[in-house]
Amino acid sequence: MKKICIILLLLLFILITPCVNALTVVSTTAVLWDPAQYIGGEKVEAIYIADPTICPHMQSDIIPNRIQMEQDFIRNADLFIAHNGSVDQSYVMPYITDFMAANDYGTVNWVTLEDPSMTWNAPSGAKKLSTEVAGWLIAADPANRNYYEARLKEYHAQIDAADLTAEEKEVVPGQDAVVMIWQEDAAVDWLGLNAVNVYAPEFYEKGQYTPRAVVNDIYNDPEKYRNVRYIIENMQSGEMAKGLEEALKDNGISVERVIFTNFPKSLPGVDSLPDVLQHNKALVTPPQAGSSQTTAESTPTAASFPHFLVLIGISVAFVLVLHNNRQ
Repeated sequence: MKKICIILLLLLFILITPCVNALTVVSTTAVLWDPAQYIGGEKVEAIYIADPTICPHMQSDIIPNRIQMEQDFIRNADLFIAHNGSVDQSYVMPYITDFMAANDYGTVNWVTLEDPSMTWNAPSGAKKLSTEVAGWLIAADPANRNYYEARLKEYHAQIDAADLTAEEKEVVPGQDAVVMIWQEDAAVDWLGLNAVNVYAPEFYEKGQYTPRAVVNDIYNDPEKYRNVRYIIENMQSGEMAKGLEEALKDNGISVERVIFTNFPKSLPGVDSLPDVLQHNKALVTPPQAGSSQTTAESTPTAASFPHFLVLIGISVAFVLVLHNNRQ
């Protein structure tokens, strides 16, 4: 009986050891977390701080709470990664840096994108971003370079699978839309939609493209919008386009308001950047072209304790209890 217990304990220790030795990564957002976790695979354990359903600049109360929840992971993390754009600089990175300093956990050495304004909501951008993330992992853990490079190829294959198919290229581009400015790259540059107009928050271009300004334009020139098929929202910016939808429908224009997302983990089943691409594309793909679409394999969630290890642990405990009861 003792031999059985020892063997089971040794097996459990061997299986757990790779998890303990994983490179630990803290990401400001789920955008960087996803490629870091997928490319890192079993060699990496990553978390993200900002809630992916809301723009980080709206999370002044949420982010400190999330840091507190993950404080044990953060204090011992090996790598801190960030976009380093204005939102990160103002609303995410300082909170983490201050948390580490206030608790004497050390100084955070951020690893950041070469281009803080890089976008990722089109296949080309998603590939570029994930390639840079892979470079970070290799620099931090060069012994596993071959593993990370192989996982990057797999990840790029998922991005390619989310791109427009030959059939979709015949029916998606050219459709008229009114587009939220943060989704212009995806809607126009990638999907090929015709942006009849764009709308944006008050601070963009001195308020020339607020929803109210676009509504006025619709009523002044309804023929310009006669063939608009979609109004495209940006999920993380909150609902801004209800008034646009009403104005178009008031003018007899049958339009569908759809909500694109920019962040993995923002919706059920949208767990990765390839999933983000698939989700957004599907919203503007006519049914006859989208019926054969298959969803790209979702990125694994942040590394969790495998179920079989839990079962082994329970088995060890059961054997030990049984052995003690018989003595």
